[in-house]
Amino acid sequence: MMQLPVLKITAGFALAALLLVSACTSSDDNSSGSGSTTNQSPTGIWTGTDSVTGLSITGYIDSADEAVFMRSDGAQFVGPVTVSDSTLAATLTGYADFPNTFSDNSTYGLGTLNGSVTAGSTLTGTLSFTTNGGTAQSGSWSLNYSTLSTLTSSLSSVTANYTDSTTGSTITIDGNGVMTGQSATYGCVLNGSITVSDSSYDVYSVAFTWESCTGTFAALNGVQFTGLAALNNTNSPNVLTIAVAGANSTSKYAIVLSLSAS
Repeated sequence: MMQLPVLKITAGFALAALLLVSACTSSDDNSSGSGSTTNQSPTGIWTGTDSVTGLSITGYIDSADEAVFMRSDGAQFVGPVTVSDSTLAATLTGYADFPNTFSDNSTYGLGTLNGSVTAGSTLTGTLSFTTNGGTAQSGSWSLNYSTLSTLTSSLSSVTANYTDSTTGSTITIDGNGVMTGQSATYGCVLNGSITVSDSSYDVYSVAFTWESCTGTFAALNGVQFTGLAALNNTNSPNVLTIAVAGANSTSKYAIVLSLSAS
């Protein structure tokens, strides 16, 4: 007679344990069913057009999601992008290509880019931008992933002597990524560096300053420029395109260098 209560208690615990396991399993299944999705990667080189202006757009995005979008009129739109699933968003600073200005004679402004990205395929977005002179601009970008993206990157690939026709600069990059150069036209002396962001992609990080500039370019003396670069080694000679922006106490500046290897 003393055994019956023991058997009832044991059965009770067994039933409770079974219900608990069942509840946990059900909870785990629900969690698994609502698991997080994988964000699409925007890293790479993107090319296409802005249907509003009719101008071509080239974008560089590194593995840290820092982006530079260059319009064929020289304007740059710079800032970090964020991606949730396939939705892309960015707050961008826009710059006129020095020494040029926007239509209202302003040199920079702020904007947003909202759209979507499919890794290794397409990037679309709507640009809403207002210059610091108060002029609103819009854009509608449709970009495709460039095959140059997967050429990989290395310091040995960019080690060379280069010439930039726009500034008259001669720039040397050594095997350690050290950049030195000088402009015969404006006297600018360049010192900086180029580094590999992610060797799987043809996107580099660049930082440099100019000193001793004269004339129009004197405004750039001491400005710390940072940005991104990409090497096109399908050309002969190779072309290294550098897009950088910087600021001092009086203004903001951006410039694109198209460097031909010699």
